[in-house]
Amino acid sequence: MAAARASSGLAYPERFYAAASYAGFGGSPDSSAPAGGVSRFQNDVALLLYGLYRQATVGTCTVPKPRAWNPVEQSKWTSWHGLGNMASTEAMRLFVKILEEEDPAWYSKAPELTAEPIINVETLKTESEPAAASASGNGDSLPKTKTVSTENGLLLEAQDKDVITEGIGSVGIYDQWVAPSVSGQRPKPRYAHGAAVLQEKMYIFGGNHNGRYLNDIQVLDLKKLTWSRIEARELSGSLDSSAIASVSPCAGHSLVPWGNKILSVAGHTKDPSEMISVKEFDPQTCLWSNLKTYGKSPISRGGQSVTLVGNTLVMFGGEDAKRSLLNDLHILDLETMTWDDIDAIGIPPPPRSDHAAACHADRYLLIFGGGSHATCFNDLHILDLQTMEWSKPKQQGVNSGPRAGHAGITVGENWFIAGGGNNKNGVSETLVLNMATLVWSVVTTVQGRVPLASEGLSLVTSTHKGEDFLVSFGGYNGRYSNEVYVLKPSHISDLQSRIIDGPVSDTIAAMLPTTDASRDMEIEIDPAQDKKIKEIVMENGDSEPLNIRNEVTIRLVEALKAEKGELEGTLNKEQLQTLQLKQEFNEAESRNIELTKELQSVRGQLAAEQSRCFKHEVDIAELRQKLQAMETLEKEVELLRRQKATSEQAALSAHQRQSSGGVWGWLAGSAPDQSGP
Repeated sequence: MAAARASSGLAYPERFYAAASYAGFGGSPDSSAPAGGVSRFQNDVALLLYGLYRQATVGTCTVPKPRAWNPVEQSKWTSWHGLGNMASTEAMRLFVKILEEEDPAWYSKAPELTAEPIINVETLKTESEPAAASASGNGDSLPKTKTVSTENGLLLEAQDKDVITEGIGSVGIYDQWVAPSVSGQRPKPRYAHGAAVLQEKMYIFGGNHNGRYLNDIQVLDLKKLTWSRIEARELSGSLDSSAIASVSPCAGHSLVPWGNKILSVAGHTKDPSEMISVKEFDPQTCLWSNLKTYGKSPISRGGQSVTLVGNTLVMFGGEDAKRSLLNDLHILDLETMTWDDIDAIGIPPPPRSDHAAACHADRYLLIFGGGSHATCFNDLHILDLQTMEWSKPKQQGVNSGPRAGHAGITVGENWFIAGGGNNKNGVSETLVLNMATLVWSVVTTVQGRVPLASEGLSLVTSTHKGEDFLVSFGGYNGRYSNEVYVLKPSHISDLQSRIIDGPVSDTIAAMLPTTDASRDMEIEIDPAQDKKIKEIVMENGDSEPLNIRNEVTIRLVEALKAEKGELEGTLNKEQLQTLQLKQEFNEAESRNIELTKELQSVRGQLAAEQSRCFKHEVDIAELRQKLQAMETLEKEVELLRRQKATSEQAALSAHQRQSSGGVWGWLAGSAPDQSGP
């Protein structure tokens, strides 16, 4: 007789088959399970479970699309077909996740399976091979989940000791922060530290405690939830000469896993250097080493964001040693270890520190929140890493309040944001942003003064048995924390968007919500419909079409036609606007051509005028030379005239003396001749 086990103790695929049996997809026809087990769920959840079950047991949908007059069959077909080439193991995992979110105690009611169920493609009936006697018949039953209240009011889910799952896998509920039981010597409480995950171990380095910077390395084994400390050395020259625990204490740095090592970038230190430093830690040798970088290194800082994008690190913002806020952008190529100073176009985010950053599709860098010396931000900025252009998109969904000192981590297309403060108190909401649609939604809200509503906490992600977990550590909200919290996020909204992205019929598009602003799975029907589609009933009896009243179907078609008309009207407006923009663009291009011609003509005229001016300047220079020569000649002529006048006056005087005689001559001074014969 097989021992009863909790669902978290079952391994795949047994865990999936147990869930499928409980949901109505397994067991013999005369089973005591209620007919049409999935009818207990909402329509959209039933469709998702159906599609995932078919994907897990049959594989990729190759069944032809049903006729258009049967909207329910179309919905079922679309739910399966929209999964594309999803692996059967992933479909099993998502099936169990959805079931656990809808009915957390399902495993306490489900019989244990010993044979794999088989689905009838045409009738949706489930059959199984002859199975061994169930353990439920002799009084054995699966143990119920125990809920343990923690001191901060959060819930911790655990199973009996004989079936408990080790490590973070012990967390069984979705979208709730849980404080698991950890062993080992806890690290010193801190905030503004760095955290990174390598090989299912979370490494904590540095941080701030009571105003003092730390330099220790603490390790949390996520499989066993056990703390340990590493006595690290800094490599200076040879291995033998490396000093013990000589790495500089720091806080506000960024810790990034790279290969099988961890990089520490920037950070505040007691004696800051002029330029930024990049260090590397090897967990195998427990050695720190300073990496030599090339190019123009950024100035030292702390509170920056460092995001791994391919083989590069993208660093933005922070606060320098003089407490000046920054909004510069730098990229470090990890293959060449060369820094590049990026001058992006567009309007960058205002200078800030203690913000969060993430990369989407290896192309877009997202910056959210952060603070200046006077305020906190809740804006979202996106940098296209191909065009290096900043933009500020419109955010949708719930209002993401301002916060700084928060932490962020990505899981698929979802960006989870936890903690932070807003200059008044700690922020209690944990948010998630769908980076493809830019829709915010609230994952959960913590109550009271707990470390999750504090600044400077760290947030990492780890995968255990195919499931994702968020792990938070530390923080400061009036007191320093060294607590560990775990959250297991659900992915129902991701699956819905994945199905909608595929070839969806009009009926299923009307049944499933198109955004994940709400993380529940409630159907959204057009307000024009007065009644909802009846619950999907999957019978275990003979093949019978799923019954939907004609009136509801007609109204659904009318609503879809009305929506189609609105979409066509919107499309026509957009096409008209596009046509007008094209005309304006053509006119602007024509004006540009004309202006270019005029500019060329003016340039030609200007060149001709410059040529004429040059000739005039030459003529003026020649005239100046001639004028100078004429002035010289005039001076010579004047001199000659004076000389001539002087000569003429002298000759006239001599002539007058010669022509005068007698007494006039004697009187003039010539004595008469006194000699006689």
